[in-house]
Amino acid sequence: MINRQIEQLIASGTPTAEAVDAFLRDHDFPLVEPGSVTFVYRGAADEVILRRWISGFNTALPMQSLEGTDLWLLTMELPQGSRFEYKFEVVRKGERELLLDAFNDVVAHDPFGANSVCQGYGYRRPAWTLPEADVRPGSLAQLPVRSRAFEGRRDVEVYLPARFKSSRRYPLLVVHDGLDYLRFADLKTVLDNLIHRLEIPPMVVALTQSPDRLVEYTGDPRHARFLVEDLLPAMSARFPLLDDTAARGLLGASLGGVAALHAASLYPDRFGQLLLQSGSFAFSDLGHHQKGPVFDPVVRFMNGYRKNPFALAQKVYLSCGIYESLIYENRSIVPLLQAQGMQVYFEEARDAHNWENWRDRLRNALTWLFPGPLWMVYE
Repeated sequence: MINRQIEQLIASGTPTAEAVDAFLRDHDFPLVEPGSVTFVYRGAADEVILRRWISGFNTALPMQSLEGTDLWLLTMELPQGSRFEYKFEVVRKGERELLLDAFNDVVAHDPFGANSVCQGYGYRRPAWTLPEADVRPGSLAQLPVRSRAFEGRRDVEVYLPARFKSSRRYPLLVVHDGLDYLRFADLKTVLDNLIHRLEIPPMVVALTQSPDRLVEYTGDPRHARFLVEDLLPAMSARFPLLDDTAARGLLGASLGGVAALHAASLYPDRFGQLLLQSGSFAFSDLGHHQKGPVFDPVVRFMNGYRKNPFALAQKVYLSCGIYESLIYENRSIVPLLQAQGMQVYFEEARDAHNWENWRDRLRNALTWLFPGPLWMVYE
């Protein structure tokens, strides 16, 4: 399969340097068509490999050099609406280097750095994830929390909605990896926009950040105690919150999803709403799991809950990308939760395990868990 624009470039034989320059100047990259996408790298190299940050597929695809030029090309099939992150692995004289796509300005960031983004045909970044000039922004406040569970102080950032008033009471959402959600998933912008549009009610959001998430987010009872016995009282003492289980929610992605589910299982009467994104819900049906010792407590928790399930919230929203290895675990937990009488909304996306996938699902999740005046009118 060859992209039609590439075919035009090579139709008259080996392209000249001027023809290559004109081709690169006149097109946006990657070259996107319905059902396919073409990647282009330019530079002297012994080998160039497209590295895709996805699971369940071949993540390393060799690119082909265009004879007589310094162009490297790869056209691949891609279903409509897909999105994934990537880099070029460039090999020169035995040395390997991972590089961003110099011809692609769309870049995603995470705690480990940055990746180029492939936006397949039909994908558009949702408008509600972008700042809007007429939207009054919320504010961020600091809350020091004395934690008996962790025997020390934890600093929590708190989102307060625009027009916040101490005379009214607000729903509470507690977010695992909250500062990462701010930096990499534009959570504050999303909250500002959805509240302004009346799609969700004005709410207070506690943005927690663990200093040791590989321990605290993998089924650690201290973390659940911190949320319920330390954080909730501190939040209630500082901010006017609704005293209603249905008005309290937990949000987490990856191991943060495990932490949210685990906390709700230990305190099923405290959080009515769960928002779980690409949860690392590792379990084992036969034999030992293959995910490494970090996941041992996760597997013990999930195996125990699968054996003796019970209702741990009123509503649970789950999302997962079909290009990530966790899709099986997330699909498997849906009927288990539904069978306990909980309302469950499960959403799959043509995306992988990354912050922008989780960002793009926030509108459906938040408006279903916390419907605002707009949805109440239409319902």
